[in-house]
Amino acid sequence: MTKVRSVAIYGKGGIGKSTTTSNISAALADMGKRVIQIGCDPKSDSTNNLRGGRSIPTVLDAIRSGKKIEIESLVHEGFGGVICIEAGGPEPGVGCAGRGIIAAIELLRQQKVFEEYRPDVVLYDVLGDVVCGGFSVPIREGVAEQVYTVTSADFMAIYAANNLFKGIKKYANSGGALFSGIIANSVTLPIQREIIDDFASRTGTTIAEYVPRSETITRSELLGQTAIEYDPDSEQANVYRSLARTLLQNENKYVPKPLEAEELKEWAASWSDRLLTEKKNDARAGLESQNIASTIT
Repeated sequence: MTKVRSVAIYGKGGIGKSTTTSNISAALADMGKRVIQIGCDPKSDSTNNLRGGRSIPTVLDAIRSGKKIEIESLVHEGFGGVICIEAGGPEPGVGCAGRGIIAAIELLRQQKVFEEYRPDVVLYDVLGDVVCGGFSVPIREGVAEQVYTVTSADFMAIYAANNLFKGIKKYANSGGALFSGIIANSVTLPIQREIIDDFASRTGTTIAEYVPRSETITRSELLGQTAIEYDPDSEQANVYRSLARTLLQNENKYVPKPLEAEELKEWAASWSDRLLTEKKNDARAGLESQNIASTIT
C-alpha cells in the first residue's frame, strides 16, 4: 500500500474552506486518486457539494443514538467516488465543538476505515479555531502530516491564520503536523494579493495557490456541486486542479513564524493607512481627470 497523504485544511468560518476542500477532493478524484474527505466542522456540511447538496449522518449523531454503529451508515460516496464522512458537533449549547473530531478519528481507526478504503489522500476540513482542543487534534496528534490554511485579505481571516500558525508552532516539537502553504481565497484585486503576500513574507510562509472569486462557484453551489462537476472546463475548475496537483507534489513542511498580537495590529494598521492613502490618491486623480476634461470641452 502506498503512503497516504494526510492533509488538514483550516480556515475561519465562512472563508470558503469547505468549498476549497471539496473542489480539491473532486479534482483529485478526477485525476484517478482515491480520496476520503472528513468534515470536522460542527455545521457538518463539508461534503454536501460532493453529494448534490445532500447532508449525511454524522459520527457524533451515531454515538449519541446509543445504537450499534454500522460504519456503512457513516461512510458515503460522493462525486468521483470520494468517500465522505462528517464528524459532527454537539447539541446546541452543550459540549465542546471539537469533540466530534476526536470521536470520529477514534472510531475510524477502530473500524479500520483507512485500511478498508485504501485512500491515496485523506483531507480533513477543519474549522480554524485551534483554541479548542478538539480542533487542534489533526495538528497535535499526527493525524495529518501537512496543514494548509484558507484565508483572504480580510483581517479576521488573517487573524485566524496567524492563530493557526501559533498552534502549529506549539506542537511542532512534539511530533505535530507542519505547515505547507496558504490558499489565498477570493483574490480579485492586486491589493488583496499584496496584503496576503506581505503576511506570508512576515510569517515565513508560502502561497500554495491564489483562488479568484468566481460566479462559477456561486452557480455550482446553488446546485449542490463542485466547480469540477458543474463546469469542468471553467477557469475556476482549472485553478482547483492546479491546487490539487500542488497538494500531491508539495513536500514543503515547516514551522511558521506567527506574529505576536501587537505586531499583527501594527501590520494591519500599516495596510489600513496605505489603503486610505491610495483611496485619496485615486480620488485626487479622478478629480484631476474631470478638470482636464472640462477644460478641453
